Amino acid sequence: MPTPPRSIAELMQRVDSIAGLTLGELAAAHQFKTPDDLLREKGWPGQLIEHVLGASAGSRPVPDFEHLGIELKTLPLGFNGKPLETTYVSVVPLVNITGLCWQNSVVKHKLTHVLWLPVLAERDIAPVDRTIGSGFLWQPNAAQEQQLRQDWEEQMELVALGKVEEISGHLGEVLQIRPKAAHSKVLTDAIGPAGKLIKTLPRGFYLKTQFTAEILRQHFSA
Repeated sequence: MPTPPRSIAELMQRVDSIAGLTLGELAAAHQFKTPDDLLREKGWPGQLIEHVLGASAGSRPVPDFEHLGIELKTLPLGFNGKPLETTYVSVVPLVNITGLCWQNSVVKHKLTHVLWLPVLAERDIAPVDRTIGSGFLWQPNAAQEQQLRQDWEEQMELVALGKVEEISGHLGEVLQIRPKAAHSKVLTDAIGPAGKLIKTLPRGFYLKTQFTAEILRQHFSA
């Protein structure tokens, strides 16, 4: 398994070396398993790229390249260059949230410095034939951070007030909360009305596609 990169320069050398390859070519070069489809292996492209670039965080709530403070996000794009889906950021804490604020949130930690890796992933392209684009580093500017913070605070306030069931994907300008579970039998504790614990689906924070499209536009038009 590739060792974690020791510097940002080394990480970006690795990123540049895989641009233009298909996921199948990359998997073959690293003896990494390839699925026939992504129905049961939705996270395969991200796992492959994490492996090849030497990401070390696993499932811990820290940035993927922990000692560099950089989070890796693959971004599936259509032929039109637009993101095909929202981008998962982290699990939403639904209990024990006293004292939690934007500054110490996992969302802020993960989005402080992001390595975006676009992948041409139009639906009718087989997973192994999807092409890796040019990766780039991004840090939110003041306006973007303010948008993220506002969305996070408004929705976490609803969680704290026991209104988790009222949160839908329509909320948030750039950051939304949606259920994140393999199926509807996976339940977790949450604060319910009147402060009593209830059972509900786990939730995740996701970046909306217009936000990631704007990040792409900013970068490639610079």
